[in-house]
Amino acid sequence: MDNNMIEDIIRQVIDDLSKEKIIIKQSNNTSNYGVFDNMSDAIDAADIAQKKLYELSIDERDRFANVIRETILKEDNLNLMSLMAVEETAIGRVSDKKIKNKVAALKTPGKEDLKTNAISGSNGLMIEEYCPFGVIGSITPTTNPTETIISNSISMIVGGNSVVFSPHPRAKKTSILLIQMLNKALVESGAPANLITMVKEPSIEATNEMMKNPKVRLLVATGGPGIVKTVLSSGKKAIGAGAGNPPVVVDETAEIEKAAKDIVDGSSFDNNVPCIAEKEVFVVESKADELIYHMQNYGAYLLINDLDIEKLDKLVSQENGKPKTEFVGKDAKYILEKIGINVSDDIKLIIFKTHKNHHLVTEEMMMPILPVVPVPNVDEAIKCAHVAEHGNRHTAIMHSKNVDKLSKMAKLLECTIFVKNAPSYSGIGVGGEGSTTFTIAGPTGEGITSAKSFCRIRRCVIKDSFNIR
Repeated sequence: MDNNMIEDIIRQVIDDLSKEKIIIKQSNNTSNYGVFDNMSDAIDAADIAQKKLYELSIDERDRFANVIRETILKEDNLNLMSLMAVEETAIGRVSDKKIKNKVAALKTPGKEDLKTNAISGSNGLMIEEYCPFGVIGSITPTTNPTETIISNSISMIVGGNSVVFSPHPRAKKTSILLIQMLNKALVESGAPANLITMVKEPSIEATNEMMKNPKVRLLVATGGPGIVKTVLSSGKKAIGAGAGNPPVVVDETAEIEKAAKDIVDGSSFDNNVPCIAEKEVFVVESKADELIYHMQNYGAYLLINDLDIEKLDKLVSQENGKPKTEFVGKDAKYILEKIGINVSDDIKLIIFKTHKNHHLVTEEMMMPILPVVPVPNVDEAIKCAHVAEHGNRHTAIMHSKNVDKLSKMAKLLECTIFVKNAPSYSGIGVGGEGSTTFTIAGPTGEGITSAKSFCRIRRCVIKDSFNIR
């Protein structure tokens, strides 16, 4: 079955579901399930919803989070939102979107994340608790449109907040579908209406209005450096999940075949659009050819000709060096065809040997293209990785059995996520331990965000009482 046939099936599925009214129609009354004609109405509705939510117990909030999980995990819903995200944005792979949506539902923490701090002593009792901000404004990317909404909705609602989303316009239909689906399920479970809202036509103007509205108490931006800079200069409390350019280091102590498979799997996952995905490899020279050999066996296509490498760079890069939008998240096979190379469907990553200063090493492209840089030794590899990561302190990966070198890289790069001897996606709970998020807040320091990230800490003190020791 070729790609055109798959796309035709996807379009037909979405059209059929729309006719069956699974995609809920817009209206001017409470049946809009969170989608409004203008930002002011979306924020006002979320504000009313949050005040009602705050009157309920944390157990009720956690129950609402479970309603979101159950809604996402229904096979029809999971298939629909994953298909629709790829169809609308033209980014990524449906099978990997399903994995990301599923893990967002399953591994985003609930009320267990909100632990009370209590101190008792001769002067009485003090408790500190995580409490809601109120209405949160959340800006979401085109690369992870559904995953970010799922994970942030769970975390923010558990924290006692409502959320107004400002999705990327290229993910508008998918975001509307998902937000209405979740609101409908929440209302039917007894939750306040409009805990999750957005505008029908997302735009820069609507986002700016959201950021300026006094009812929005916290801003959360998941995306590139531009939008993160904007929210950080808004004058409000802001959480920024910015860019990365995750490097991989492979030294002579690594299990080379396993490292090759892990790197290919991680770098090709959803066609390299996750901000945690491997973007460049620095390998000690003595192991470079062996690594590349095994990578080819696990689905990587090696470009040998310098002319082909140059053609690839020109194809996918703008004049300013930034990635061309039309190639972000595209299949490796599709990209190779554009430079005159035909490969089988099992090719999922493009690799080539190059030097540390090559443009495709230094620029985050978010495509299944992975430059491999041989270096003299592991210390030079770590140094190169530090430079290539640009101080984003986002994600790094290392394949090694040398604890001292693993520690050296971890300390030097100071990344929010450091994955050792595994694919990058292990760092967000896909096959690895730990919780999941698609808002990884390196710039503002929250790191792996969860319910407590979207709360403010409040203290309550009672003097000379409730110390019973």
